[in-house]
Amino acid sequence: MIADRDSSGAGGAELGTPRTRIHARLSYDGTNFSGWARQPGRRTVQGEVEQALAIATRAPEPVQVVCAGRTDAGVHARDQHIHADLLHPPLDAPAASRLLRRLNGLLPEDVRVLALTQAAAGFDARFSVRTRSYSYRIADGRPVDPLLRSHVVGWPHVLDLAAMNAAADQLLGERDFAAFCRHRPEASTVRRLLELRWHRGDGDLAVLRVTADAFCHSMVRSLVGVLLPVGFGRREVAWPRLVADQGRRIPEVVVAPARGLVLERVEYADDLPGQARRARRVRGATGNPVG
Repeated sequence: MIADRDSSGAGGAELGTPRTRIHARLSYDGTNFSGWARQPGRRTVQGEVEQALAIATRAPEPVQVVCAGRTDAGVHARDQHIHADLLHPPLDAPAASRLLRRLNGLLPEDVRVLALTQAAAGFDARFSVRTRSYSYRIADGRPVDPLLRSHVVGWPHVLDLAAMNAAADQLLGERDFAAFCRHRPEASTVRRLLELRWHRGDGDLAVLRVTADAFCHSMVRSLVGVLLPVGFGRREVAWPRLVADQGRRIPEVVVAPARGLVLERVEYADDLPGQARRARRVRGATGNPVG
C-alpha cells in the first residue's frame, strides 16, 4: 500500500498520485565510491542517492535515478545532474526545498544535493545534455600537497603545456575515439571533442579542461595518458593524432589515475525534447546511440 504524504511535503504519495520527475544537481568526492553506477555489494553514488530518495519520499517502489554522465571509481563530480520519476505530488518551490534538506540529512558527507526542482517538460538528465566538461589536475615536477592527494595526481617531470596543447589541438572535432575508449561490443565511439586545453591553475598545477558532446568509457583519462608523454618530451607532438588514426587501443596509451578527474559542468540544450531525440539517434558505423 502506498504511504500517505507527510506534512513536510516530502513524504510518500497518496493513491492515484501521478509520477513527478525531479531534477537535482549533485557534488561528490568519488574517493570512497566504486563509481557512479549501482553495483551489488559495493558502495556507489547511485546507490546512496536512490536509497536516500526512497527514504525521503517514503517510496512504495524502488527509486531509479538517471545521471548526466557515469563516473568511474575514484572520479569526482562538482556538477553532476540527475532525474528520477517519483510517485509523488508535483513539487512547488517550498516542497522542493524541504526535500533537498531532507536528502542532505540522509546522504553521507561525501555526497551533497546542491539544487533540486521539479524537472522542466521534456527534461532527461542524460539525453538532454548538450555538453559535458571535465577537468584533470596534475602536480608536475614536485610532490603532491597531502591535503590534495585525493584530487591531484603527482608527476615527476615538469610538463611542457605548450607542446601538449599543440598535440591536443589535432584531436578536436568529431571523430571515432575508439583508440581512447574501453571496448564495449556494438557501442559507438564517435564523439565531438570541443575543447582539450591545458593551463596553469591554482598552486601552479597543470590543469586540463576537456569538453565534448559525450564521452565513452575511460576516454578522458586515456586522452590524458596520450598527452603526458608529449609533455615531458618522450613523444612527438604528432603522436596523439597518429594514435587516434589507428582506431583501436594500443598498449602504449596508459589510462591516467582516476583521482585527478572531476566532472565540472553539464550544460543542457534550450530545446530539451529536441536534444533528447537527437542524442538518441544513431551515429557512426555501429548504429548505436550516443552515451
